[in-house]
Amino acid sequence: MAGEEVKGKRCGANLNSVFYAESYHPIQAGSIDGTDILPHDNAIYRALLGSNAGLYDPFGDPKAIGDPYSTLFVGHLSHLTTEHTLQKEMNKYGKVKNLRIVRHIVTGASRGYAFVEFETDREMRRAYTDAHHKVIDDSEIIVDYNRQRLMSGWIPRRLGGGLGGKKESGQLRFGGRERPFRAPLRPIPRDDLKRLGIPPPPEGRYMSRFQAPSPPRRARSLEDARDSSHKHDKRSNHSHRQDRSVSQERSSGRQERSMDKEDFSHRQRTHGRKRGDRRSPSHDYSSDRSSIDRSRHSRKRQKSSRDRHDMKSPSLDHSSDETSKYREQRRQSHNAWSHGDDRWSPRTDDPFAET
Repeated sequence: MAGEEVKGKRCGANLNSVFYAESYHPIQAGSIDGTDILPHDNAIYRALLGSNAGLYDPFGDPKAIGDPYSTLFVGHLSHLTTEHTLQKEMNKYGKVKNLRIVRHIVTGASRGYAFVEFETDREMRRAYTDAHHKVIDDSEIIVDYNRQRLMSGWIPRRLGGGLGGKKESGQLRFGGRERPFRAPLRPIPRDDLKRLGIPPPPEGRYMSRFQAPSPPRRARSLEDARDSSHKHDKRSNHSHRQDRSVSQERSSGRQERSMDKEDFSHRQRTHGRKRGDRRSPSHDYSSDRSSIDRSRHSRKRQKSSRDRHDMKSPSLDHSSDETSKYREQRRQSHNAWSHGDDRWSPRTDDPFAET
């Protein structure tokens, strides 16, 4: 009971999710939530018989060639779509290595699906993600990985299996990208199946409705793992050497910059000493120039003061006295003539009088 309660809680927590089975089970594929334990139509019963009897060999088709991990299934193709048109559309996602449209064995008409093999797995996964619901020749296609050779227990549509079908035929199949399993409303009765001897349906991965299940990846062998590890070691060693060289270059650059700084500071100190030597107090040219200027200025001031003193002092020159005396006599004679004074006569002591 405790196990059923835990399963019920787990199922209740995933009510808004969908899940995809990793292996194919005919009864589960015919159930909307993957919880059926008995077939409910003849197609499911036929698929169950074929699965138990081993009537289908997924690797027995001689036309199914190429790498299954690089092969993409394309469905819902238009009957007018040719190999050239499909290859032109698929080349947008990678280089197409091989392409085969499945046709009727008698009429040669297209059956509406094809298999496209790419050069690498990465190109196939790109087309698996981007080419889904692409419109080709007015038909919306669906893409999926090669379940025929990659999904264990696969039964094709002609034996009652597959993941397609229409509602009118009553043979709906679930578990694909277009019609995933809904979250089960009740847990699978595994104890009852074990008591009855019925193999239980496989559990799958719970995902969101807006997520697409990733295709299966190639299982790496021991040699591939060793090669990849060896390549990884080479890359790590190369990156380590690059990092070491970069660190060495950085350290050398720091040392050079520190040496340049020391050299610059040493030059500044030596240059300062030289300038200090040139500008010592015993040989200070600026002080010499200032003292010379002061002496010149003092001499000019002394000269100007002497000139002003000479101009203000009385004259002691006799010639200048005689000239001033003559000017005074001329002024007096002029005044006498202007007043009509006839008594004026030149003096005998006049140096300019007539003899």
